Amino acid sequence: MTGFALAGSGNYRPKTVRNGRPIAGANETTSAMATAAAEQALTGAGWRAADLDVLIGACSVMEQPIPGTAILVQRRLGIGASGVAAFDVNATCLSGLLALDLAVTGIAAGKWRRALIVTADMPSAAVDPADLALGPIFGDGAAALAVEAGDHRVLASRFESYGDHADLCRLDAGGTRVDPRGDHDEFLAATRFRMDGPALYRKTARLFPAFLDRLLGAAGVRADEIDLIVPHQASAPAIDHLSHVLGGDRDRIVDIFGEHGNQVATSLPHALHVAATTGRLTPGSTVLLVGSAAGITLGGILVRW
Repeated sequence: MTGFALAGSGNYRPKTVRNGRPIAGANETTSAMATAAAEQALTGAGWRAADLDVLIGACSVMEQPIPGTAILVQRRLGIGASGVAAFDVNATCLSGLLALDLAVTGIAAGKWRRALIVTADMPSAAVDPADLALGPIFGDGAAALAVEAGDHRVLASRFESYGDHADLCRLDAGGTRVDPRGDHDEFLAATRFRMDGPALYRKTARLFPAFLDRLLGAAGVRADEIDLIVPHQASAPAIDHLSHVLGGDRDRIVDIFGEHGNQVATSLPHALHVAATTGRLTPGSTVLLVGSAAGITLGGILVRW
């Protein structure tokens, strides 16, 4: 088992609201939101930015293809000449969880002492505001986690991907797939986020119970022994399904969807920040960090806090 400590956490919520969800202002950028959350996490940890060994960007959609968002955040933090390693990882909605798994593994291996994970997403840039099915689901925002060696013991971590369902949730433009110099209308259409919500929910719901069994089995933990569940805030039905599969008291689930919506990669780190700052992470408790993402990808980490 590997150990870590959540030394500090932070979040950033845009002030503009649309469909009841926080929406980034016209002059706000992904890296600016991530930096605001990062500064809060560093303050909570009592660290200076220069104390970091690694800065991991974990956005579902980067601010720009090259260079990565972590590089832009590094510069905004004033350590752009430091040589501190800064790079991005991407597992769409589970990017923050994957980054945490990577950071904890690196710390356990002695590669890093202090890691900062930054997540920020701006789904409002890609979701058609006239789409009444998707628009009310998503919200913009950022979160950050400052992680170092400590007593939180990782009991098990697991990630699984099912690429046969890749077309159910996608954003086609922004990479090499769609040439912006080609048909203008085709390119603009490809910049819109597309999701077959009902099909994605059905496929994920079928895969999730067996995935959870494998994760819990690897940890040697029963579902009723989990004290706190910190999930990706995919949707209200998704959180209800998670509650049904795991059973027990629904109050053990950290649910911030109603106020913040699905903030994509920011959702799970933001929920963990809320748990940390409201006293819900108690020493000795068994905590499940879990969620699903486009791909379809499933992921979870079980921690003895």
